[in-house]
Formats: sequence, C-alpha cells, structure tokens
Amino acid sequence: MRTTPRTPSPRRYLMCPPAHFTVTYSINPWMDPTKPVDLPLALAQWEDLRDRYRALGHTVELLTPDPALPDMVFAANGATVVDGRVLGAMFAHAERTAEAAAHLAWFRSNGWAAEDVRAPEHINEGEGDFAVTASWILAGRGFRSSPLSHDEVQEFFGRPVISLELVDPRYYHLDTALCVLDDAGDEVMYYPDAFSPGSRAVLARLFPDALIATEEDAAALGLNAVSDGRNVLLPQAAVGLFDPLRSRGFEPIGMDLGELLKGGGSVKCCTQELRP
Repeated sequence: MRTTPRTPSPRRYLMCPPAHFTVTYSINPWMDPTKPVDLPLALAQWEDLRDRYRALGHTVELLTPDPALPDMVFAANGATVVDGRVLGAMFAHAERTAEAAAHLAWFRSNGWAAEDVRAPEHINEGEGDFAVTASWILAGRGFRSSPLSHDEVQEFFGRPVISLELVDPRYYHLDTALCVLDDAGDEVMYYPDAFSPGSRAVLARLFPDALIATEEDAAALGLNAVSDGRNVLLPQAAVGLFDPLRSRGFEPIGMDLGELLKGGGSVKCCTQELRP
C-alpha cells in the first residue's frame, strides 16, 4: 500500500464532440453497424468526460467535428504531441483518412510553428499506438500502425521508442491494452495477453511493478484510461482496477462512455494530450 500522496499535474487535451457519431461500418471487433447509436446519450457521456477534465483543473481544446467523419470523436488517433512538436497521423482505413488533415489544420491554426508540425511518411494512428513515459515512447504495431512509423517517431521526437507487438484484434491499438499511470515515474498498467510473448517479456523487464489487468477488466476497455499522475479516468465497468489503483495512491474515477464503446473507444480514445 502506497502512503505517499500523489500530486496531479495540469494537462492540456484536445477533444472532438461526437456530434456526428454513428457506426455504419466496421473496422474493429467492437463495431457492429446493426446496433444503433443513441446520439444524444453519446454526446452527454462525452460532455461528462470533458467537464470532468475541466473540474480537475485541466485545459480542454476542441476540434470541430466533420459530418463526413463519424469517428472524429476518437481524437487520440489524430496526432502525437511530445515536447511541443506534432507528428500527424496516417490512418490505416480509408474511412478515417481525412481526419489526419483536420488535425494538422487545427495545429497549424492554433499556435504551433510550421517547423514543429509534420505530416508522417508511414501509417500511424497517433496516441492510439504511441504512449509517452518519462523514459520511452511505447509504440504498438500489429493491426494499425506500421513498424516503420516507430523509427519515424524516434527520429522526429528524439526519444527512444520501444516497439510492442499486439496480437489480439480486440486490442487493436496500444491504448486499449496499456495505460501510462505516471509519466514522471514510468508507471503503467497493462493486459499481458494482448501482446506477443516477446513484447510481454519486454514489458515485464521495463515495468516489473506494473499493475496487471485481468481479462475481465481489459475486455471492459479498462485500460483505455487517462491519468494526470493522480486521478485516473477509466471506464466504470472495469471495477477490478479500482482497488489496485487506490492501493498505489491513485484516485480512480469511473466514467460511462458506453455509447462510444460501440465504436471501439473509451476515455483515452477521446483524449489527445498536448504535451508542451
């Protein structure tokens, strides 16, 4: 049991309202076009998440939704921002391709210098597959992002990249299988069975004290969470993670994003971090 209080740090996030969210195609195992989306409920759940961030003292910037792009609500996929520099996304599926340009346009019109914003050369889906710790950038591959994007990220940001192979299609992005709890102290939680044997061994070596999620909590997308170093916002259905988080000094905050889960995303998918 950790007794030292944890201190949250103020964050700046980019989010996009689900004004046009629907599920009319399937590009991951969570998406079923035969299940209708309750759009007013989806918007209310998203607004609750946005308002919770602001109540915790964080800044939330907003990206204008495009009627032709129903998945724009999953703003984490649009770019990766580290040390004030922006590497855009290149989506694996045609249905989301145009989101990349919308994200880059937002950065270029909101104070980022042209030399600090770059369109990528290889397929990557932003913070869906890149997680930033104090020591490394953890990079997922296997379903969406190209392994070539890992070298691109390392060269652009000048930080060591650890490549991790995802093997379960339910966890098609790294942010569905792993969450950084404290980016100042290299603390994470993750679900081992989402990764290849070699990647599991790497994670165990890098993070010997990691919080290990059960299959039940991973299947509730409990790892698709956001932490400010103290407060951890995560799907409320991942009940098995709450006590382990508290025992480590974190404050879990359960969020209901059930409508957005129909698109294969939850808290983290809706939240891109703008790291200064």
